[in-house]
Amino acid sequence: MPSWKYLYKSLIFSVLILNSCTLRDLSTVDQGKNNLIKYANPLIGAESTFELSSGNTYPAVALPFGMNFWTPQTSVNEDKWLYNYDARKISGFRCTHQPSPWMGDYGAFSIMPMTGSLFLNDEQRASEFSHAEEVATPYYYKANLKKYDIDVEMTPTTRGALFNFTFPESQSSYILLDALPGESFIRVLPEQQKIVGYTRNNSGGVPSNFACYFVIAFDKPLLSYTTWNEESLKAMNNEITGKHCGAAVKFSTSRNEEIELRVATSFISIQQAQINFNREVERFTFDQVKIKANQIWNTELNKIKLEGSTNEQNTSFYTAYYRMLLFPRKLFEYDEDGRMVHYSPYDGQVHDGYLYGDIGMWDAFREVFPFFTIMYPEITGNVINGLLNAYREGGWLPVWPSPGYRKVMIGSHAASLFADAYIKNIRNFDYDLAYQAMKKDAIVIPPKYAPGRDGLKDYNEIGYLPYPDYKESVSKTLEYSYDDFCIWRMANDMDRLDDMALYRIKALNYKNVFDSTSNFMRGRYRDGSWLTPFSPIEWGGPYTEGNAWHYTWSVQHDPQGLIDLMGGNDQFVAKLDSLFNIPSEFKVGTYKRVIHEMTEMVLTDMGQYNHGNQPVHHVPYLYSYAGQPWKTQHRVRKILTELYNANVDGYPGDEDNGSLSGWYIFSSLGFFPVCPGSGEYVFGAPLFKKATIQLGNGKNMVIEAPENSSENYYVENVEINGERIERNYLTHNELMNGGKITFDMDNKPNKKRGTDPEDSPFSLTNWISREQ
Repeated sequence: MPSWKYLYKSLIFSVLILNSCTLRDLSTVDQGKNNLIKYANPLIGAESTFELSSGNTYPAVALPFGMNFWTPQTSVNEDKWLYNYDARKISGFRCTHQPSPWMGDYGAFSIMPMTGSLFLNDEQRASEFSHAEEVATPYYYKANLKKYDIDVEMTPTTRGALFNFTFPESQSSYILLDALPGESFIRVLPEQQKIVGYTRNNSGGVPSNFACYFVIAFDKPLLSYTTWNEESLKAMNNEITGKHCGAAVKFSTSRNEEIELRVATSFISIQQAQINFNREVERFTFDQVKIKANQIWNTELNKIKLEGSTNEQNTSFYTAYYRMLLFPRKLFEYDEDGRMVHYSPYDGQVHDGYLYGDIGMWDAFREVFPFFTIMYPEITGNVINGLLNAYREGGWLPVWPSPGYRKVMIGSHAASLFADAYIKNIRNFDYDLAYQAMKKDAIVIPPKYAPGRDGLKDYNEIGYLPYPDYKESVSKTLEYSYDDFCIWRMANDMDRLDDMALYRIKALNYKNVFDSTSNFMRGRYRDGSWLTPFSPIEWGGPYTEGNAWHYTWSVQHDPQGLIDLMGGNDQFVAKLDSLFNIPSEFKVGTYKRVIHEMTEMVLTDMGQYNHGNQPVHHVPYLYSYAGQPWKTQHRVRKILTELYNANVDGYPGDEDNGSLSGWYIFSSLGFFPVCPGSGEYVFGAPLFKKATIQLGNGKNMVIEAPENSSENYYVENVEINGERIERNYLTHNELMNGGKITFDMDNKPNKKRGTDPEDSPFSLTNWISREQ
């Protein structure tokens, strides 16, 4: 039986969803489209902590790929968990660029209205609020600050926002700007009713001249103003610098008087922030910006229309879609003449062209970017152009740009983005330069500041990274092997004959860390012997955020090769079954403590399968390579219905910039990109009776499963445009041609369909066999 606490939260969350859905219906200004934005709930995933993640999200009020996000802040300034659903107080409304609490924020500042006494400290100024009065949507947020009896509303543009504050009667009404800890500068311009300045706070990955510049304007004359830093508070002093600066402007307000605040930012200069201000917020009312933001989001969400889905499924799906369109973040701006420019965190200069940030390659290459190739091919090319600009300006491809180089996670997965785009005929980028850049990662040892590949010399010479010479050695070997496959794939399609043989061999380096005596990927010493003692449930050491059970399957580009190593289909399937069925036990290993992924694996209660971490996302689909696709259908439906929900704890781990959301969207539509760079998607089973996808090329693909239900989740037959197919995959070209995919569903598995070897999706081993 659910606890009273769970029932209370569910009730309040239902009230909150009702508040959002009954918000003044803005869909009437967007004729011809369904009001799907009402299902996207930014609070899903916000009940997270350092110890346990149910998404590690915050309610980002933003436009798709917006340069800024805006969020209520329930934490103290230094806490990276900006908003927690269990919190009872709001301490500010934050301009944030934080992609994840594990990465931290940069260029952030907070705005907070108050009445009575002026409180500068974030804990002292915090006010209680109620979820029952909270409205959270992607395009609009509202809350009541009970301590001050102030209603706060905010709505976003790409590089700015509008706030509307409804004050009580007070002779001492304030709006405070907190530039947060870090070097900052603030200037109050009372005659213009403005505040301008910058903040340099960051979490790394920037040169010394990095700053987020801001222009803030009020629609009411200032009664007085105060500036402060870490050392002093100065009334009527209009300029201040320091390591933690702020300003507060004072008004006299009547009951229910509204004060509007407009704000825009830039990473280039105050002057550019003013240009962004003039272009995005100066001439528009709060309602105009709100309606426009609603239209933008609703237009995007209408590109996939579901039928036969429940309200809860709609909420999970469209919330996932919203999350997938938040990142990567636009870091480019338009100057006074309309020329696209960007500040480069790679060399500290201003350059022409695209730049994007907050791209967790290790997370995004698996689902997010394959989704973009289908829905947003032009944006895919733009993002690649941004990565190539980073390469030009810094000399290396980034691994986790936030906003610049951050040596976080493993692999050199820009190669995946490049190869996947190229073979899908997305070529609005310099693919010769892209090929040069991905090869550099594979052959040039990086300097200390650059990402590149750790242990590259050993990897190239002996074919694997020895342990304990390199931490996470098995995981890195496997990721490099996949990246080398991507280089091979692009070399093959570009007719780079001099590279094809080399990278085909390197793509098979995963075999060098496979121990046939245990049938696991295992740490290996420099002399070739295996790491002992060995426990497949022990975390860390040669594995990244996981254990041998998780990483043994990290051969997306060659499942057939892995099947052969394990002794054939029967042994492979038995091993997969064990993954899902053995006890969810673990040893903390070199982590020396329980990390949140371990706890999430136990709560998942699917054996050693840990859906909250990316390396296993493709694993349920591997049954389809071994002639048992019905087990894929069973596992995928179980994960969709048991691990995701439409509540604040709606994700089974870190959402990770669209990664968990991408898994849900692909899997609920009935196919999944197991191997980006293969040009194929592996069939699962759709969750809905019908989905209509407006593809990025203007065509439509309709996915129908009329007999779909909670019992009928097995696939009896599949037809593409009326032609029955037995194979377990869909090609990208078939998908982009549009038309109809029909799934005949049943409550019993069809153990005859998709069982022949030729029905299996792409594997490098099979390609090599055909070529020979």
